[in-house]
This record gives sequence, C-alpha cells and structure tokens, in this order.
Amino acid sequence: MKNIIRKLAFSLPFWTTIVVGVGGLVGCDKGFDEMNVNPIALTAVDPGYQLNTAIVNTAPAYGNLSYETTIVKQMITPFSGQGSAANFNQDNRGVASGNWNTYYQTNIKELTDALAKTKDIPARSNLYNLIRIWQAYSFMILTDTYGDIPYTQAGRNYLEGISTPIYDTQESVYMAILSELDGASAALDASKAKATTDLLYDGDVTKWKRLGYSLLLRAAMRLSKVNPAKAAEYVAKAVTGGVMQSNADNAIIRHNASFTNPIGSQLNGGQSAFFYLSEDFVEYLNKNNDPRLASIAVRYVGATSGAQQVESRANRTSAVQIGAPQGYDNTTISTAVTAKKLASLWDYSQLDRTRMGGLTAPSFLVTYAQTQLLLAEAVYRKWTTGDAATLYANGIKANMQQYANYGTSSAIADAAIDTYVKANPLAVGKELEQINTQYWVATFLNGPESWANFRRSDFPVLTPNTYPGKDLKTEPFIRRLTYTDAELNVNKVNVQKAIDRQGPNLLDTRIWWDKK
Repeated sequence: MKNIIRKLAFSLPFWTTIVVGVGGLVGCDKGFDEMNVNPIALTAVDPGYQLNTAIVNTAPAYGNLSYETTIVKQMITPFSGQGSAANFNQDNRGVASGNWNTYYQTNIKELTDALAKTKDIPARSNLYNLIRIWQAYSFMILTDTYGDIPYTQAGRNYLEGISTPIYDTQESVYMAILSELDGASAALDASKAKATTDLLYDGDVTKWKRLGYSLLLRAAMRLSKVNPAKAAEYVAKAVTGGVMQSNADNAIIRHNASFTNPIGSQLNGGQSAFFYLSEDFVEYLNKNNDPRLASIAVRYVGATSGAQQVESRANRTSAVQIGAPQGYDNTTISTAVTAKKLASLWDYSQLDRTRMGGLTAPSFLVTYAQTQLLLAEAVYRKWTTGDAATLYANGIKANMQQYANYGTSSAIADAAIDTYVKANPLAVGKELEQINTQYWVATFLNGPESWANFRRSDFPVLTPNTYPGKDLKTEPFIRRLTYTDAELNVNKVNVQKAIDRQGPNLLDTRIWWDKK
C-alpha cells in the first residue's frame, strides 16, 4: 500500500495527491508513524554530550577580547567600527550580548535539560552532579557580567513553556550558586561508576570534586566586600572539601583542528592585525623582569602595515616589547607611536598567534595557580589557615609552569621561575595588591574571571582609559555589560524590574557584590 501511494503521489496533480494520501490514511494506516520519522535524526541527546557541549562553549571568545581583557588592560585594539567596545568605553550591544547569547542559548538550555534527564536516576548521580557544577559556573559568569539575571526560571522554555523568565537578584543567585557548588561537590562519589567521558577530566570524579570546591572558593571570595561572614563560611567549606592540589587538576579545554581556540581563530583570521597587548600589561611584566612576557608576546619590528607582520620581523625578546596605550583610535594613536619611535601602530607588541594565541592553544578556565592565590588572600583575611606567602609563591610558580602547555618554545625554565619567585616575595602591607595583581596575570586571556576579580579586589591599580568618546557616566572603568536589545524587547516587563532594582542599564552601574 505504501508503494502505491508513493507512485500515485508522483504521477497525479497536487490536489489529487492530497486526496489519495488522505484515502491511504483512512484505509491503510499501519506503519504510518514509522514512515514519518527520520531514521537518522536524533530523537534524544545523551546528557553527557550536553555537558561536553556546555564545556566547549565556555572557552573565552571574541567578546572576551573586545570587553573583558580590554577593561582590565591586558589587550587593546585601536580600531573603531564594529569592534568599538571597551577600547573606547562604549556600549556596543552587539558585542556586549556575547556572554548572554552564548550561555543562555547553549549552556543553560543544555544543562537544564540534562539535569532533568539525570536527576532521578541513581546510576547517573555523578553525572547529575557534574552538570550541577558546570551550570553553577555558567550562571556565575552570567551574573558577574550583567548582575541580576534569570536563574530560577532560566532554560525552562522547553520543559515548562517559560519563555519570559523572571530576573533573580544577584544576591539570591550567588546564594544559590554557593549552595549548588557545595552540595554537588560533596555528593560526588568516586566509588561509583564513571560518570561520563567529559572533556575536562574524562569522568575522574576526584578531579571534578576538586574543581567544584575550587569554584566554591572563587564564588565565596566574590562576597569579600558585601558579606565577609558568608565568604568566610564558604571558604571554610571549600578548604575542608578539598580544592585543586596541582596543575594536574587544572580545568583546561584542549583545542584541536576540529574545534579551534576561539581567540586563536580570531587572531589568526581577518583581524590578525587588529589586537595588541596593552601598555599597562607589558610594562608591568617588563618592569618586574617577568619571564612570562617572552612566552606571551611577539613584536613585528618596523612593520608599517598588517601585511608586514611576518615571521621575518618577529622578535619575542622581552626587552623589545612595547604595549599599545589606551585612549586612542587608529587615527589619533600616531602621537603615541611617534613618542615611542615606532614605525606605525602595527609595530606594537601582540599576543603571539603562533603560540599562546594559536588555533590549537588550550583555554584555561579554572587553575591551581588561581586557587592558590585566592587561598593566599583568604589566609590574609583570616578566613582559613596556612601561610599566605607560601601560597602566593605557589600560585606564581604554578602559573608559570602552565606555559609549557602552549609548546616547548613557551615553556619557562625552572631556574627562571625560581629567580622570579625569590625576587618577588609577599611583602607586609602590600598583600592584597600583590596577590590580586598576580591573579590578573594568572587569569590572562580568561577575561570574565580577570575582570570579575579586578572589580572585587580593586587590584591591580590601573589608570583609566581616557578615550574622549566614552559612554561611561560616573565610573572610570566599565562595571558591568548591558542587557541585550532583544531581551529588552521580548522580556521587557521582567528586565525592567531588574533595572529598577539594580540601577540604570549602563556600563557603569555596579552589580551587587561590586561595592565601593
């Protein structure tokens, strides 16, 4: 019967085909459901795959270059147009929406669905808790970027039909994140079957537990200005639970030809000549004889155009590196270029796109080095026990050792590491500045984290971007990114409630934990 219908469908007029098809349905419906199912289409997605999708999606990308790394003066582009953002302290909604679109459209949606699939299955309890950890991390990046956000109703359009979620206060979001990280980390059980073949630890529950508690430490430290008691409470929980023990515990996305590093793709593509290392970052590393600069930077000496940024001009020696200043565009920067006796703006130092900025360079998300530095501050604040100076030195050393992951030409010799650590001990009276300035270096290229800790700690001490066309009204630095135009149109009532509660939808409105 099926074959008869198919032959008639191809030989009769359109309207007749409909009649025959309906007649076929009435007289012969056996197997019709199977006929209308694509035999090669996915009907269900494994939650382990959804977790991996969310992990891959977390790698810092283009918006990270345009906003976060530029706000904290690690990177800079003097070019205007579509790339106008933190380089001019301007609100470019198309770029500022990057984290919002990336995390809500993929991470939160996938992870919320994956949690529903695994919640009541005892055999998948470990996977369920890995998903909880990564969802908490994703929400942390979102709320650190925008402030009040959809949380309790987020990602529930498919499951519950909620297309215009309410906005939760950042305070309530953070309390939930702390609770989730604590609960999920504690619930992980290494005696149970392997959770999944995840991209970070291949299902190693012990490493995931350390990641969860290290994220709990990070989240707790965010509260240092607004709720020190709660911060101390959760720092203690993180330490007791067990944070990262070495660089072997680092949360790293290892890119390959199938999934290239998003930053590397940007820097090796059509905008390879657009982005430069910031003057503040280069000068800090140079002033302190920091061996990391030689692993990070390249300068195409004498280049007068992007086309002349070729290997024959490349110089990776620390002493010759010159960072590009903020406060200029590509037309006004000529004054600064002349003052430094450079050939052109293309003569400034760049992130080396053949190494740290390469297509297959790894993305570091949460590291042992960062964790040690946060612990050093927690000890200084008397929220946990230990030796702050030792933790501080461990953090610097671990970060320098990470550079071997970018290739042998980026690896820093042990002797150079030891020399730097001995020459830069933690000094009495300067602990917070030193620890958090090193955190700035240890989070290079992880813009969301570097920017969040800069706002939390007020270190390093940086000079504001003085570009004259800024959108900032009251602050010298961007304190948050603005809600998207799409959200303002589609979810207007709920987003307006958040704006009324939090403050104007501007770049200089401070979020809950970012208090003066």
